[in-house]
Amino acid sequence: MADSFSFDLVSPERLLLSEPATAVLVPGTEGYFTVMARHAPLMTTVKPGVVVATMANGSERRIFVQGGFADINENGLTLLAERATRVEDLDMAEIDSQIRNAEEDLADAKTAEARSRAELTLSQLRDVRSALGA
Repeated sequence: MADSFSFDLVSPERLLLSEPATAVLVPGTEGYFTVMARHAPLMTTVKPGVVVATMANGSERRIFVQGGFADINENGLTLLAERATRVEDLDMAEIDSQIRNAEEDLADAKTAEARSRAELTLSQLRDVRSALGA
């Protein structure tokens, strides 16, 4: 049996999860990475995607995060998410609507800065859709 570590997932609204885990797959901005017990200390940014946590009791939790920060230290993993929602609570119609809005924002962008922001938002939303397998 794999060793467990403390895993806390926090959003501005609430503490979503605070349980021992044996592995957590995190969508880092440089690519997905897996945290396990005794992981080297690391602080990094997180891009929109799905966090997959294997809990110490053997269950799996899938949580969509919309960016944030991951802090790995001797106490475990703390993920500070800008927004977080359990995958089973996501509304795919709402995500599709946000993608359409982002596409319109991109088409309407008048400046390079506005275009860049719209492209980033659209890319992140498409990544979300892809990460959810839809």
